[in-house]
Amino acid sequence: MKSCKGIENPAFVSSSPDTPRRVCASSPSIDISVLPTPAAGSPPPPAPQEPLEPPQLSGVPGASELESLSEYEEGPCGWGSFQPRALQRCNTPGGFLFHYCLLALTQGIVVNGLVNISISTIEKRYELQSSLTGLISSSYDIAFCLLSLFVSFIGERGHKPRWLAFASFMLGLGALVFSLPKFFSGKYQFGSLYEDTCLTAKNKGSCSTSSSPLFYYLYVFILGQLFLGTGGTPLYTLGTAFIDDSVPIHKSSLYIGIGYAVSILGPAVGYVLGGQLLTLYIDVDLKHSIDITEDDPRWLGAWWIGFLISWLLAWSLIIPFSCFPKHLPGTAKIQEGKVSQTHQSASLQATDGNFGQSFKDFPAALKNLMRNTVFMCLVLSTCSEALITTGFATFLPKFIENQFGLSSSSAATLAGTVLIPGAALGQILGGVLVSKFKMTCKNIMKFALLTSVISLVLTFVFAYANCENEPFAGVSESYNGTGELGNLTAPCNAHCNCLRSYYYPVCGGNGVQYFSPCYAGCTQSVSKIHPKVYYNCSCIEGEIHITPTPSSVSLEAQAGKCSSQCKNLPPFLGVFFAAIVFTFMAGTPITVSILRCVNQRQRSLALGIQCTLLRLLGTIPGPIIFGSTIDSTCILWDINECGNKGACWIYNNVRMAYMLVAISVICKIITVFFNGLAVFLYKPPPSVTDVAFQNQNAVLTAVSLECDLNKAGNDG
Repeated sequence: MKSCKGIENPAFVSSSPDTPRRVCASSPSIDISVLPTPAAGSPPPPAPQEPLEPPQLSGVPGASELESLSEYEEGPCGWGSFQPRALQRCNTPGGFLFHYCLLALTQGIVVNGLVNISISTIEKRYELQSSLTGLISSSYDIAFCLLSLFVSFIGERGHKPRWLAFASFMLGLGALVFSLPKFFSGKYQFGSLYEDTCLTAKNKGSCSTSSSPLFYYLYVFILGQLFLGTGGTPLYTLGTAFIDDSVPIHKSSLYIGIGYAVSILGPAVGYVLGGQLLTLYIDVDLKHSIDITEDDPRWLGAWWIGFLISWLLAWSLIIPFSCFPKHLPGTAKIQEGKVSQTHQSASLQATDGNFGQSFKDFPAALKNLMRNTVFMCLVLSTCSEALITTGFATFLPKFIENQFGLSSSSAATLAGTVLIPGAALGQILGGVLVSKFKMTCKNIMKFALLTSVISLVLTFVFAYANCENEPFAGVSESYNGTGELGNLTAPCNAHCNCLRSYYYPVCGGNGVQYFSPCYAGCTQSVSKIHPKVYYNCSCIEGEIHITPTPSSVSLEAQAGKCSSQCKNLPPFLGVFFAAIVFTFMAGTPITVSILRCVNQRQRSLALGIQCTLLRLLGTIPGPIIFGSTIDSTCILWDINECGNKGACWIYNNVRMAYMLVAISVICKIITVFFNGLAVFLYKPPPSVTDVAFQNQNAVLTAVSLECDLNKAGNDG
């Protein structure tokens, strides 16, 4: 056989992903023609048959693969003829990964950090209802779902680094647009202070149904989120596929895991940055001319500064991404050394080298991927995981706050301390283990199945974490034997004209919690002491009417919730941290499995389908399902002056814990089922050795048949 270098026996070609394959342009079959000259008068010999071609198998090198290898347009780093030598140091997978991580970090800071922490401030400043701010949050996912499939299909054959330069531009533009209402809405007018004590002549609320002119800034926020969604689309589809192109198969999981881990750190940085900026007054130039502090409920922080910082950071990445070549140096050699692990049933019309060049191929490509059962099982498993992870990311602070009696800020800090490091550690561990042991596609799916089973078992920690509600006047405890349960108003506070829309809990000296100082019947307070203390409270048993002084140590109530007697918080946080680690440990392996089980030409589109379904079935309905479930455990609602029901103030803790266990277990079972089904259905392509023997058999059959024909001609 004619070979690239000497004579090779293809039966001994290693199938290891570390050993590069030689791909030759020569035909795998041998055409030997030894045809004698026919004797006079004898019939002409039969026409020589075409040499038998070996069966074409998915993932085996052939003419189409040779064409695909020629598509890898490697080049130096630069712009046109301007290619500085210093830039070539960045023209490596590590250099690209560094800039990819910066972009993923910026996206996480803005979308999952700054937007979330600024929502409550935006609600107050622009007088928006929570349902409308929910629309702002979901606008990102709407843009992502609409564009993901098209961008991933078109960008697969395109210049992926330039697509990421476009993503940087759109993310920066979205952050800039999101901050614009601050500069066009004028100065913030904070109004008069609400009096929280029991005063008969004040606190009369008014019912107003007219909309504020500030309402129209809602559309600016939505536009900013749409731009952010447009920028986020290429990041996790084309960017991930480019990384997979540029590194050997056993290093792909490590690189992708690092990129995903950094993206998870983005929200943490966003929360820290946003939290610090909210300590600055919203109009920073007026900070020294106002007389309110952060403890005042009228205070609004400078939410907009973080978006301007993110705008500059995102746009600073446009130039680096635009200088990368279409493929990094060495990509063709790396692709030549990869052994296909495509699921056998994933037959593809894409054996034609021109498949995917035209948009009219999009329906056929989409149909082909949807018929890949292993791919669809992996996608559905990630959807169920996304549903519970986004649900907990949204509502874990609320769960900790209500179960263990912590303040909102303390609960949010603890939740972030568990979620962010646990998720990042899980992503990195998953990528490192898959890379270290050089797992095949099937073993990667088995690893993801194992981690999913472990996280399912750990999910039952919520059943152990439930804590009974602390005594609450008017809800679970009467007002010294007066009043009715379920009614905050009692004879001791009926004269105070308290507003039920103003929730400011205080803990009485009797260990009972009250909805506000007004509902506790307190008429005096001392604000110089922290936390604020209240005196002369008519609803607290055994009250002593005194004239308070800052040095007084005798008090009847203090601001804040009563301390919880539940001691389950430390073990809950420890076990839940382990559950988060094992949950996210499957994230990178499943992404790598998706890249392996589909055809090489369809990886970006496969990731686009995954991201689209992930949002449609996971991240969008997740918070809605969790929110509805948690609201079903509410025992005290906010009722405003117009009689409309608002937020929930008090939940049934035990019921909330068991409801969350139910949701988590159901989703985890779905995850385990689809991961297990993917392992069961997956059929790897024949090994290179098997293919080589089949090629040899086809060659020998062709030679033998040709010799028989020659012999028959001679005998004739």
